[in-house]
Amino acid sequence: MATGRTHRPATRSRGIPEATVARLPLYLRALNGLSERSVPTVSSEELAAAAGVNSAKLRKDFSYLGSYGTRGVGYDVEYLVYQISRELGLTQDWPVVIVGIGNLGAALANYGGFASRGFRVAALIDADPAMAGKPVAGIPVQHTDELEKIIDENGVSIGVIATPAGAAQQVCERLVAAGVTSILNFAPTVLSVPDGVDVRKVDLSIELQILAFHEQRKAGEELTEAAEAADAAEEPAKGTDAVAEGARAPRKGPDGDVPAVMPA
Repeated sequence: MATGRTHRPATRSRGIPEATVARLPLYLRALNGLSERSVPTVSSEELAAAAGVNSAKLRKDFSYLGSYGTRGVGYDVEYLVYQISRELGLTQDWPVVIVGIGNLGAALANYGGFASRGFRVAALIDADPAMAGKPVAGIPVQHTDELEKIIDENGVSIGVIATPAGAAQQVCERLVAAGVTSILNFAPTVLSVPDGVDVRKVDLSIELQILAFHEQRKAGEELTEAAEAADAAEEPAKGTDAVAEGARAPRKGPDGDVPAVMPA
């Protein structure tokens, strides 16, 4: 089986926009769900809804792959799974190293979805000597002193950084110097890399802060709606009071006040 060091995805050479590339995994996840349910074909509307995009965008994205579906039938699910997997480079083996085997690194090592998606955890690396040799997810942890050797022996081109922020840049530089050209960064810091190295950042705290913003906005909207509802409820009451006040006020005539009851 080919390794990640000898083969690269074809997306850039084919001119597929980065925004489209970012959506391909969403389509693949939705298609895999359909495949597991033995669904043979899917319409663009159904697949777009499952992936969380609009159907026009989906059809445009698939046009870059040369896949247009069949009118009245839709897209062949299994063929699309293969087509997108091939475009993403998932039909070959991608050895991955995870550096930083704390709670997050150990959780990543135990994630069972890597193998089924074309990724093989080739090594787990940590700077703590006490971790060396300890098995995590059935893989013995190796010390960072062995990092360059591990990358060379396994033909690794993808590295995952799950270290504390202060160590991330140094680890990144060692990975790049050893030949790693793609990095998934979980450390809460921005990495500086040379041209030709791709970095994807996953910052859980930022995602939570964005969710907090939306929660705060929703709470503010609810308070505004409640205040408007309270104001609206008071308006009829004010109108009723005005009518009652008018009924109690003495009526005026040309010669002054008019008694409520005229004498016989």
